[in-house]
Amino acid sequence: MKIGKAYISATHPCYIIAEAGVNHNGQLDLALDLVRKAKATGADCVKFQTFKAEAVVTKNAPKANYQLEVTDRQESQLAMLQKLELDLKDYHQIIALCKELDIQFLSTPYNYADADFLNELGVDAFKIASGQLVELPFLEYVAKLGKPMIISSGMATLAEVYEGVQAIRNAGNSDVVLLQCTTNYPSKIEDTNLHAMNSMGKAMDILIGYSDHVANNYACFAAVALGARVIEKHFTLDRAMPGPDHSCSLDPDGFTELVQGIRQTELALGISLKKPSAAEVANTVGMRRSIVLTRDLSKGTVLKMTDLAFKRPATGLAPKRLPELIGKTLTSDLLADHLLTEKDINW
Repeated sequence: MKIGKAYISATHPCYIIAEAGVNHNGQLDLALDLVRKAKATGADCVKFQTFKAEAVVTKNAPKANYQLEVTDRQESQLAMLQKLELDLKDYHQIIALCKELDIQFLSTPYNYADADFLNELGVDAFKIASGQLVELPFLEYVAKLGKPMIISSGMATLAEVYEGVQAIRNAGNSDVVLLQCTTNYPSKIEDTNLHAMNSMGKAMDILIGYSDHVANNYACFAAVALGARVIEKHFTLDRAMPGPDHSCSLDPDGFTELVQGIRQTELALGISLKKPSAAEVANTVGMRRSIVLTRDLSKGTVLKMTDLAFKRPATGLAPKRLPELIGKTLTSDLLADHLLTEKDINW
């Protein structure tokens, strides 16, 4: 699958999304700074959320428990979200900066109008939030726009995931990445269930990834080791800023550590072929052993097991040849610790 200039596949580097989300607090200058800082961390993509609060929640919709803990408990969810909206004209500047810095822009639409707006802006793909996975008509609508889709699967059963993926495929779109996700902020690492990521991938023959809300980065590294092709994590300029998502996000230093850790994990994974590295080849002579004599022996001595041992370096006969030597005779007088070679033996 291709998103802009980036390829998502088993043979390409993991695609890393800095989820800026609503951590701009509705301010364009903060949104632009999030783009700059995301680029500096090494992220491949910076992602926002495109919505109008009135189209997402009712006037009396309660806040989520995690939102109550980090925002004004007397404030409605509607009022909170209204403060987190970006003006539609702001997106032009955000996208322009992304292009200038060569970092992918993505955003999550929440309604048909949001998807249309992003499509008109020329986005290369759509990110669908976990809550919308079960909204089959919405998935079909976005799928028919003909762009790749990255979908989070928080709160969903395997049956619900299957329905969502099938709705997209039935709409004629097969460019899909499915992300394992735990919808809690922050989420407990024991709730991560990364094996489900691979189960979904096998069951649906689909590219897989992981959207992370754990406070540390261990789950992300494990996901990459298990085959995640996309990693997404919340990103903020300062975890102490007011707002619902800052405290469960990574700051620039933390996100840099995430990116570096993923790249190091990828290096550690290597290739499927078992073979020594160049460094190991260089160390082989010094670390492996040869067959040596345990005592001084004269020419013509018939070798027995107690005459032989294994010692470094590996410049003589290899230990696996020990059975060949039993009963053979020496061609010359030799001292203890002598590394036996072909010429020392009457074959």
